[in-house]
Amino acid sequence: MSELQCGAVQNEHTYTGLRIASIFVILAGSSFGALLPVVAKRSPFLKLPKTVYEFAKYFGSGVIIATAFIHLLAPAFEELGSECLSPGWQSYPWASAITMISMFILFLTELFAFRIGTAKLDALNVKYDPHGHELAEAGHHSAHGPEAERLAHTKEREVDSSDPEAHDHSRVSEFYRTTFAQIIGVSILEFGVIFHSVLIGLTLAVDEDFKVLFIVLVFHQTFEGLGLGSRLAYLELPPAWEWARYAGVIMYGLTTPLGIAIGLGVRSTYNPGSTTATAVSGCLDAISAGILLYTGLVELLAHEFVFNPEAHRAPLGKLLYSIVCMLLGAGLMSLLGRWA
Repeated sequence: MSELQCGAVQNEHTYTGLRIASIFVILAGSSFGALLPVVAKRSPFLKLPKTVYEFAKYFGSGVIIATAFIHLLAPAFEELGSECLSPGWQSYPWASAITMISMFILFLTELFAFRIGTAKLDALNVKYDPHGHELAEAGHHSAHGPEAERLAHTKEREVDSSDPEAHDHSRVSEFYRTTFAQIIGVSILEFGVIFHSVLIGLTLAVDEDFKVLFIVLVFHQTFEGLGLGSRLAYLELPPAWEWARYAGVIMYGLTTPLGIAIGLGVRSTYNPGSTTATAVSGCLDAISAGILLYTGLVELLAHEFVFNPEAHRAPLGKLLYSIVCMLLGAGLMSLLGRWA
C-alpha cells in the first residue's frame, strides 16, 4: 500500500504522447458506444434483431447502476473519509448524506417539473398521467419509455378530426406525455454521467498508473456510452426535437476527452492529492452517485420491470433474458472497478 500523501503531489509527466492520444481514443470509444444504438435504431442499412436492441437497453441499465455504486459511491466514501481532510469531514458520513440529498433534490425536481406540466395540461382540459398508472390498468407501459408513442397514437385517434382546437390540445398533450417526460429522464441521466466523465478524464491525465487506467477507461466509457445511447435511441421525439438525441451523444463523447485535455493543460499546477481537490472530487462523486442511483433504480429498473405490465405478462424466457443482460452489464462494470 502506498504511503498517504497530502498536499503537494508530483504529477506524472510520462507517456505524454500517449496521454494526448488517449483524448482521441476515448473520444472515439465513447462516441461509438453512445452513437451505435442511435444510428442502428434508425438506419435502414443496420437491420439488427430486436433482441440486440433489448440487450443494449438492459445491459446499459446494469452499467448505469454499477457505475453509481462501484465507480462513484465507493470513491466518494474514500475521498470524503480521507485523513488528508479536516476532522470535520471524518466525523460524519458526508458521502452518504450528499448522495441522499442529491437523490431527494432530483426527486423534488422531477416531481415539480411534472406538476408544472400537468398544470399546463389542466388549463387546456387535457388529462395526463406522467407515470402511466392509468395505462397500466389498460395493459400498457409507463409513459417514461418508448411505449409512450403507442399511447400517443391511441389518444390521437380519440380526438375529433373536425375540431382544430382539439387537435392543438392533442399535440400539446403528446408533447408532455412523450417528449417532455423522456427528455427530463434522459437529461438527468446525462447530467450525472457528465460529472463523472470529466473527473475520470482529469484523473487519467495525471495518474501514474496510466497504461492500466487507460485500457480500463476505454471499455468503461464504451459500456457507459452504450447504456446512455440505448436510452437516447428509444426516445420517441417529434422531428423538431430529433437533434436532442444527437446532442446527448456529442455531449457524452466530449466530456472525458475534455477532462483529459484540462488535466494535461493544468498538470503542472493541478494537484489531485490536495485537500481541496479531494473534497471537491468526493462531493461531485457523491452527487453523481445520487443522480445515477435515482435514475437507475427508479427510472430504469422500476419502470422496466416492477411497474411494467408487459414484464408481468412476458414469457419467462424473455424476462430472464432481460434480467441476465442487466446483470451482465452490472457485472462487467463492477469488474472494471477493480482497476478504475
